[in-house]
Amino acid sequence: MIVQKRFISLLVENNAGVLSRIAGLFTRRGYNIDSLTVGETENPRISRMTIVMTCDSATFEQIKKQLNKLIEVIKITELKNDNALMRELILIKLKANENDRSKLIEISNIFRAKVIDVTMSTMTIELTGDEIKVSGFLEMMRPFSIVELIRTGFCGIERG
Repeated sequence: MIVQKRFISLLVENNAGVLSRIAGLFTRRGYNIDSLTVGETENPRISRMTIVMTCDSATFEQIKKQLNKLIEVIKITELKNDNALMRELILIKLKANENDRSKLIEISNIFRAKVIDVTMSTMTIELTGDEIKVSGFLEMMRPFSIVELIRTGFCGIERG
């Protein structure tokens, strides 16, 4: 049994309580959600949920079957590296004195991150990217003093 990170995209009816029912399905069965993002689609009556979980194949298949039983679930798509585009947004606030600012800007430019706020003592940077890019950027930021870090969780869409 290989345990790995799995990504699933759900199209669901945009009704009150749908998020709660889907999260409850995971809770009742003891499954953990690593990341969950939800937003309205081009059709205001439909929302897209991207759920990231770490599990084996059998558990993943069971989750998909349980989700299919929910009336509000319209479509389930497994997102894999070869069929999907995945992105996460992070906002990171760092302590930044005059000496650190130029280093932080240089690293940000390499990763195509954007400085969105600067004060006398801090700098806030925004980055959007796939898992490898986000992880690499965060690794480069670790030597600096991180004041606050916010991650949106992954959202994804099928290619083509």
